[in-house]
Amino acid sequence: MGVPITTTVPSLSLLPIRGPLAYSDAQAFPVLTKAYLQLSQQVRETGLLRRTPWFYALVGGVLAIGIAGCAALSVLLGPSWFQLLIAAALGILFTQVAFLAHEAGHRQILAGGPANDVLARFLGAVAGLSYSWWDSKHSRHHANPNKVGRDPDIEVDTISFLHVDAAKARGIRALITRRQGWLFFPLLTLEGLNLHYLSLRHLLSPGPVKGRRVELGLLALRYSAVLLPLFLLLPPGMALAFLGVQLGVFGLYMGATFAPNHKGMPVIDRDAKLDFFSKQVRTSRNISGGWWATWLMGGLNYQVEHHLFPSMPRPHLAKARRLVREQCTRLSVPYTETSIWSSYGTVITYLNRVGLAARDPFECPMTAQYRRR
Repeated sequence: MGVPITTTVPSLSLLPIRGPLAYSDAQAFPVLTKAYLQLSQQVRETGLLRRTPWFYALVGGVLAIGIAGCAALSVLLGPSWFQLLIAAALGILFTQVAFLAHEAGHRQILAGGPANDVLARFLGAVAGLSYSWWDSKHSRHHANPNKVGRDPDIEVDTISFLHVDAAKARGIRALITRRQGWLFFPLLTLEGLNLHYLSLRHLLSPGPVKGRRVELGLLALRYSAVLLPLFLLLPPGMALAFLGVQLGVFGLYMGATFAPNHKGMPVIDRDAKLDFFSKQVRTSRNISGGWWATWLMGGLNYQVEHHLFPSMPRPHLAKARRLVREQCTRLSVPYTETSIWSSYGTVITYLNRVGLAARDPFECPMTAQYRRR
């Protein structure tokens, strides 16, 4: 993939939020209304939006064999602490299934939208997630990545992604927020459990939920297929340890894959109005590494290209990268790409910097700008 690239965003008007660059002046961006149309035409002419069913059939087959193999090996092994190795393997396999559900949800796998929805709902249930919950949340993220008040992925949860949210932290959350960069990856071991909880909460919430009964039925089958054999084959303590390792690996793998994509990239003011091309490129970060990074991250290492063309199949993202970089060079739009380890360092530094707001919520903004970062 060539030499890793890290870019610096030009000087722009900033919000009074310390930490990430926050764009508040739409005039600071060049007029790029035709940039995306030109790029889209190139992409279509080169066939990069064509479906690749052979690739996804191969990946799906490998994952199905892997999960079946883990189940068979677990039965043969019986009560043994080596079962925890199988639990870790299942955590990895279920994460890869979640990647496929993500791609089906973006219409990358099958030709028809409804067919992709059915596949995404099934694959999501295999991973233990609600497709309807994910679809609502993820669609809003794609429409406005890193935009204050519009992107659900930067809303406060256990972790604060904005200084204004960190400054409001109290009690135990404040203690976590102050060192949230260092605690980020350990906390991800709980993310698997959190994702299952959020999925069920969504499906059991009042109000209309598309596909509620189907998803609840699929999740009931999934939990039965996992939990019943587990507690029948293993002693309770070992079964709980198995479940803890599987969920811990699943959460860590999912979080470590999605975190580098936007965390530490510019945050856009809620009132800013930007062209689609600039908004998607400037807020996204690619991960270098070539084919191994693509397999490891389910194609999300090409985050810039994925945000510009969400329906593009995984095998075509590398070719699209060349076209996007050429367009960015012509228009002087920063294109960010770095190694996975460098991205993790950036995420940790950014979260720790945001967490400073939880230490002194009454700090003077004038003195804060001279704080050593």
